[in-house]
Amino acid sequence: MDRCFGVSIKNGDFILIDYTLKIKETGETVATTDEKLAKELKLYRGEEHYEPYFLVVGEGGVPKGLDEVLPTLEVGKQNNIELQPEKAYGVRDPKRVRLVPLRKFTSDGVTPVPGLQVNLDGKSALIRSVGAGRVQVDYNHPFAGKTLIYDVTVQKVIETEEDKVRNLLHKRLPTIDQQKFSLNIESGRLEIEIPEDAFFLEGLQVAKRTLTADVQKYLSKIEAITFLEKFLKKKQETPDTAESKPAEVTSTATPVAEATSTTTPAAQAP
Repeated sequence: MDRCFGVSIKNGDFILIDYTLKIKETGETVATTDEKLAKELKLYRGEEHYEPYFLVVGEGGVPKGLDEVLPTLEVGKQNNIELQPEKAYGVRDPKRVRLVPLRKFTSDGVTPVPGLQVNLDGKSALIRSVGAGRVQVDYNHPFAGKTLIYDVTVQKVIETEEDKVRNLLHKRLPTIDQQKFSLNIESGRLEIEIPEDAFFLEGLQVAKRTLTADVQKYLSKIEAITFLEKFLKKKQETPDTAESKPAEVTSTATPVAEATSTTTPAAQAP
C-alpha cells in the first residue's frame, strides 16, 4: 500500500513527484510533468512522457538542493522551492566555453547553428555562435548560473517491492507499459518476463544491465535476477482444419533456451 497523504518522506524512499520548473531571472517555465500545461505554454514535445517523475530520495535524481529538501516534504502537499545556482546546476564556468573547428561538425554531416544542442566527444554542448571556420560551443548546463523555482508535489511513496521493480523498469524502458512485464518475486529471487513489444527494442541489453545494477543497489533482499524472453511458435493447421473454421493464431510456448535468460547474483544485504 502506498503511503498516505500528509506523511513525511525520508532518504531512500521511492517516490513519484509532479513538478513545474521556472527560471527566476526570466520567469520562463522550462519544464513540467503536466501535459496540459506543456501544451498551453508551447513546451510540449511528442517524444516526452508527461507523467509523475520517479526517483529515489537522496540518490541525485534531481538537483542537489531539491534532493536535500525532499525529506522535509509531505505527500500530497504542493510546495514552492527556490534553488540558488550553487544548489541547482552550478555557476557558469567561462572555461567551459570553447572554440571547435567547423570541420568537426561538417565531417559528421551536422550544420552548426546558434542554439543547437549537440553531443561532442560524449559531452552535451550548446552552440553559441558560428564564425569563419570555428564554432563557439558552451559545455555549461543550460541552467548553469540560473536560480530555479520548483512547484513540486510528492504524489506518493512507493512501498511494495513489485511496484518498486516496475518503476525501475519504467525508468529504463519508458516506451514499454510497465504493466506488460510479468514479475515473480519469491525467496530472494526476481524473475522478469520481457513482453514481446520489447524484444527488438534498441538498448534492451543495456537496460537489463542498468536495471540489474538498480535492483542490487536499492532492493537488497533480492539475491538473484532472471530475465525471460519467451518466443511463441505458431501452431500449424492442416488445410481441412483451416477450411472448417475462421483463421486464427494459436501460440504454443517453446521451452526457454538457456541463452534467452540471464541470471545475475545481486549484492547481499549489508
